[in-house]
Amino acid sequence: MKVVAFNGSPTKEGNTYHAIKGVAQELEAEGIEVEIVHVGNKVIRGCTACGGCVRNQNEKCVIGDEVNEWIQKMKEADGIILGSPVHYSGIGATMKAFLDRAFYVTSVNKSMLRHKIGASVVAVRRSGGVTTFDQLNHYVTYAEMLMPTSNYWNVIHGTKPGDAQEDGEGNQITRVLGKNMAWLMKLVEFGKDEVKQPEREDKVFTHFIR
Repeated sequence: MKVVAFNGSPTKEGNTYHAIKGVAQELEAEGIEVEIVHVGNKVIRGCTACGGCVRNQNEKCVIGDEVNEWIQKMKEADGIILGSPVHYSGIGATMKAFLDRAFYVTSVNKSMLRHKIGASVVAVRRSGGVTTFDQLNHYVTYAEMLMPTSNYWNVIHGTKPGDAQEDGEGNQITRVLGKNMAWLMKLVEFGKDEVKQPEREDKVFTHFIR
């Protein structure tokens, strides 16, 4: 089994990275491969609402950049971790641009991420961690992914790169999350031939203009 983790911080090995690593170490201890993709230092533009991915149905965004490569990594993975720093109580802009495009492409191409395991982690100096965590989880739940939990909200604290390693509670949160994520991934893997999955339903769109 494999997990792909997306680091939305501009800093390659900052506190978001350490949050992801805390989860990854537990996954790797259970024999699950983890790849960390650095998103936050790239130049990624947002969705243009062109509808090309809906029309083409080729698992690609019409903007031909790294996002299409990352979409395929998500497709091939059994689990996905979304990691972001906190910018004004929200997801970092580059990470959000990636998520908006990737999750729209995957949703309109037969719900590509459906029933994969998805988790979010956040690194913050002081406040805004829970709101950012909530925003990341919107993508996971919209995609019909299965979400493991920890013993608190998945937020770790630190200012300078590496400070998060001194957050005892935060490190326990990522550790417990990693163990629960590995357990859930194995439940799904070993149970998929025993329990029939519910059939996917096409998305119903309702508007309220009368």
